[in-house]
Amino acid sequence: MKRLVIGLALVSLSGCGYNRIQTYDEEINAFKSQIEVQLQRRSDLIPNLVATVRGFADQEQEVFTSIAESRSRLGGAIQSGDLGQMAEANQTLTQGLGRLLVISEAYPELRSNQNFMELQVQLEGTENRIATARQDYNDAVRNYNAYIRRFPQVLTAKATGAEGREYFEVTSEEARNVPAVSFD
Repeated sequence: MKRLVIGLALVSLSGCGYNRIQTYDEEINAFKSQIEVQLQRRSDLIPNLVATVRGFADQEQEVFTSIAESRSRLGGAIQSGDLGQMAEANQTLTQGLGRLLVISEAYPELRSNQNFMELQVQLEGTENRIATARQDYNDAVRNYNAYIRRFPQVLTAKATGAEGREYFEVTSEEARNVPAVSFD
């Protein structure tokens, strides 16, 4: 009995970690929202890029269709909030954009088009923002997951139903491969 009282006293003195768990959880939610915002921004830029390229390369309909389908899947994944779906849809769209940029290499007048150049810069900036948002999110998940596994917070986590969070990462083997870009 004496050990139990001492144990409870130590746990209460060390803090239960409930507030910190909630803070970390909210931080993760905020970073997840940033990923969604940046993926949506990227998705919104794509129609303008496609329309610009289409004006120069109408015969590349298969690529345009693929990008439109990939963009639609990304929009659905963002709406679902499922990180795995977002990662996969994002990777599929990235592959389509790679093909689109290869097409642009075949049209020198397109590469010199001011609208196309501005869209490429915006898209590049968005890609960097997505990478930063993913890193921030994954760092927050790592901190949260480590925290709820430590004693005595593990007790509070179990009592409140707090569970480890999922990292934002690519899961399929196809998506892990970098798309081949050839200018032949």
